[in-house]
Amino acid sequence: MKVAFFSTKPYDRESFEALDHDHQIDFFPQRLTEDTVHLATGYPAVCAFANDVLGAAVIRALAEGGTEVLALRCAGCNHVDFDAVAETGLRVVHVPAYSPNAVAEHAVALMQAVNRQIPRATARVRMGNYALHGLAGFDVVGKTVGVIGTGKIGAVFARILKAGFGARVIAHDPFPNPDCEAMGVEYVSLDALFEQSDVISLHCPLTEDSHHLIDAEAIARMKPGVVIVNTARGAVIDTPAVIDGLKSGRIGGLGMDVYEHEGPLYFEDRSDEVLTDDLFARLLGFHNVVITGHQAFLTHEALEQIASQTLQNLTCIETGTACEREITPAEEQAD
Repeated sequence: MKVAFFSTKPYDRESFEALDHDHQIDFFPQRLTEDTVHLATGYPAVCAFANDVLGAAVIRALAEGGTEVLALRCAGCNHVDFDAVAETGLRVVHVPAYSPNAVAEHAVALMQAVNRQIPRATARVRMGNYALHGLAGFDVVGKTVGVIGTGKIGAVFARILKAGFGARVIAHDPFPNPDCEAMGVEYVSLDALFEQSDVISLHCPLTEDSHHLIDAEAIARMKPGVVIVNTARGAVIDTPAVIDGLKSGRIGGLGMDVYEHEGPLYFEDRSDEVLTDDLFARLLGFHNVVITGHQAFLTHEALEQIASQTLQNLTCIETGTACEREITPAEEQAD
């Protein structure tokens, strides 16, 4: 298929060009938005990423320009307007399980970077300050770690914390994972998880129910000094509420790889620009907040799997073969 590939970064191009395939891919560095969708005119397939804008206007413009397939090279699809997809007949495929280990391991890294204050300690040493005052963390063994969302990524995170660190792991998910139950993870109510957890790690999809799941009311139920880690979707967290929680000390630390207003910020070098996002600037001001720029997925293994599965999806559509990674509007609305 002839594919317009948006939001291209060097690692994207390298991973896709490393694989043998018959598709013609034209790489565009531009983010897919209403202003750039014209670039896709005449392309039967468009490959998009998590921060591309896939609202109704873009979906309709893609269909009007001759696009038949939207291939997401990410797992999440909350940024896709599926009402417009149903209206236009566009087909949508994604990569739901490219590397659960990549994201889960990054969540652990964020947890420990916050807990052991690695960025702060590193900055001190670089400045010749070897004092240890204010850098004390906690042993994870024996602590209660709450996991919200126990799909593939949440299950890997739970296993690492339980088997590797010796933590007590509790979880909340509308659909308990038998693998987690088998390893001794205890499923509890959301209120119980908030009340008991020393660490809370978010691994749930973004839905109407999970939007701003971590809000002021939820934070008020949490243990003082709780550490929150988010490698799921930015809007699962109510940012102003979390800032208030950090200011009051109710939240003892925050590790985040995603941010609810990350669209205009992430995946670009903006070091020579003025930061105009006041909420993000406020988060950067806390020494107990560690932020990475949506890089949890970024391992060599994950990039290879993303490329492989995306190309397989395109081949299935082109050859008329059933694609197990296709998302229909009916399925999305049912979820």
